[in-house]
Amino acid sequence: MDIVFVENLKIAASIGVWEWERRVKQNLIVDIQLGCDIHQAAQSDSIEDAISYKDVATRIHDFVAESNFKLIESVAESISTIILEEFSATWCRVKISKPRAVEKASNVGVIIERGSKSASTN
Repeated sequence: MDIVFVENLKIAASIGVWEWERRVKQNLIVDIQLGCDIHQAAQSDSIEDAISYKDVATRIHDFVAESNFKLIESVAESISTIILEEFSATWCRVKISKPRAVEKASNVGVIIERGSKSASTN
């Protein structure tokens, strides 16, 4: 399996369980890995045969920035659905970090994997 990735995508989002958290946008950091077959793109050297990491980053950024979730778990699950359904990935790994959400910790978050690493896109 080949992997296309986007790392350290910073998104200001309305997120949080508590009302005081939701009054201001908070920074989330998103890391995404998409399992796919890049053989055709590598052979053709054409963007039409590739998963555009710019398109992935833009879609995820806009989705999260416009959303209003309470839990980062829900954000991660929604991102994984977008990746699998809209970008023809067979597997994805989504990491959502919420820096400074917990006192005395520089970062907290969740990591999820969805789909199948053994699936083929051929």
